[in-house]
Amino acid sequence: MPRKKKTVKMKEPIRLRMKPIANGNQSLYLDIYKEGKRTYEFLKLYLVPEKSAQDRTANENTMKLAEAIKAKKIVEMQNNEHGFNNTTANSKMLLIDWMRHYSKKKLEKGQSPAFSIQIDKAIKYLIKYKGENIMMKDVDKDYCSGFIDYLNATPMAKVTTAGYFRCLNCGLNAAVKEDIIPFNPITKIPSEDRIKMPESTREYLTIEEIKLLAASECKHEEVKRAYLFSCLCGLRLSDVKALRWRDLNNDGGQWRATVLMKKTQKYVYLPLSAEAVKWLPERRSNDDNDTIFHLPGDGYLNRLLREWAADCGIKKHVTFHTARHSNATMLLTLGADVYTVSKLLGHTQIKTTQIYAKIVDKKKDEAVNLIPSLT
Repeated sequence: MPRKKKTVKMKEPIRLRMKPIANGNQSLYLDIYKEGKRTYEFLKLYLVPEKSAQDRTANENTMKLAEAIKAKKIVEMQNNEHGFNNTTANSKMLLIDWMRHYSKKKLEKGQSPAFSIQIDKAIKYLIKYKGENIMMKDVDKDYCSGFIDYLNATPMAKVTTAGYFRCLNCGLNAAVKEDIIPFNPITKIPSEDRIKMPESTREYLTIEEIKLLAASECKHEEVKRAYLFSCLCGLRLSDVKALRWRDLNNDGGQWRATVLMKKTQKYVYLPLSAEAVKWLPERRSNDDNDTIFHLPGDGYLNRLLREWAADCGIKKHVTFHTARHSNATMLLTLGADVYTVSKLLGHTQIKTTQIYAKIVDKKKDEAVNLIPSLT
């Protein structure tokens, strides 16, 4: 009787391993062996002690994502050896796993947690739409069109559905860059059939209203200074809170702020007007690492702003973000061009700034229509 031939099992160049860490979790990492050298890549993915069914499900999803990353790395390694790219193996990754990975990466890169939260909510609707087992290779034009129809059929506000559709679109664009899929199928859907973000309104204060606030008392002096400073330079609350004395410098009499914007993770080199500098608080120490403004929690801060505005007879819905809107409309009203204002605000797209230009144009229309009839 002839002997059975032994099957030779190919040794994988990358192995998925785990390492226990202090909090009881297991940290997943890749053990990579290439050209006689061993390297390790920690995935920042963790298995938790399985104390419930929810823990087991979470660990299963984490392992699926880790295995998908490992498979992708092996294909990339082999492709590099042969000098070509191939997305076939990558496209077998589950859409839901990719979207979770995309959400986590956005958060790790310092983007606003709000966007990551929105992606996570969009994932829930993707699961309700077609389940969890849709592979990236199956996400085609029909799938995306169906998701649009599904969202449009829900009772959610248009701005919400547009946000979830945007999350899918951004996730697919990122997948193209990572060679998970060859192209974004949403590009095949006509523009008029996609869910568009409704034109948003921007609550803002006029120059006269800002002057009213400047001349009146606020219960919290630091809040007043921070809000008026933002009205005069356009920084978001997150960036005002993070601003340190080391970020300011005087260049030949012109004060400037170097700001790494929390939302976009891009640097903005912002010239500060003499009026803006006036509202900076006094330094508490000579330590350049000290934060400039010491502010209360966001909820209490916005309540203080509403009370302050109401005391001045301002009936608008005032939050800290209205300072940024006020800065944009004020600059455009005073004659600054849209491109310059866009750069000062750190907008990544000029169309965001054009919203403020429309507000200013509307004000011009209203002014012209105040002219009485001459006959």
